[in-house]
Amino acid sequence: MTRTFDQDGPVERPTLTDIARRVFKGVIDPVAGFLNRLGIPPNTVTLVGLVGHILAAYYAAQGKMTAAGLFILFLGPVDALDGTMARLRGEPTKWGGFVDSVVDRYSELFIFGGMMYYFLTEQNWFGVVMAYLAASGSIMVSYVRARSQGVGVDIKKGWFSRLERYVVLVPSLVFNLPLYGVAIIAFGAQLTALQRIFVMRRAVHKE
Repeated sequence: MTRTFDQDGPVERPTLTDIARRVFKGVIDPVAGFLNRLGIPPNTVTLVGLVGHILAAYYAAQGKMTAAGLFILFLGPVDALDGTMARLRGEPTKWGGFVDSVVDRYSELFIFGGMMYYFLTEQNWFGVVMAYLAASGSIMVSYVRARSQGVGVDIKKGWFSRLERYVVLVPSLVFNLPLYGVAIIAFGAQLTALQRIFVMRRAVHKE
């Protein structure tokens, strides 16, 4: 059985993602139901989101940060739609959850990769390092949780989970302040990965 932990031990407190899903449930559920009635598979919606992120990454690489940010902003609901579609169908599967998680990681890597390319062309080495740290930190936040789940502990808490990263990323792109956004995410994601490692250590040592 998997237990959920934060800094203080086992918890059931909702994350920001949980809160957002509850707040927007009245909008997301009808849209997901409509897509189900059209016969569109949830994994197709997941892949549409990936394609959109690739396009956003292309614009970021060209220095068109506002366009990249708007792409991601309008694609935001897609992240919630695929899982909701599967739930409404009564057929959430391990494969669907796996695909969704993997695509989320690729989506972020494409975005930060596009930004890294842009900073390289501008010879902005600080930006290059920040984009690398943001990308690696984002992956490590998810990886630490995945490894903890493998031993029966689900560590959902953290200062910079995926939704928090996007809350910082999107405005920084839309208002053409990419360096500020990527630097905040770089430090926040790396600290969150370390935070989850320490939470995991405390959890296993309490057993």
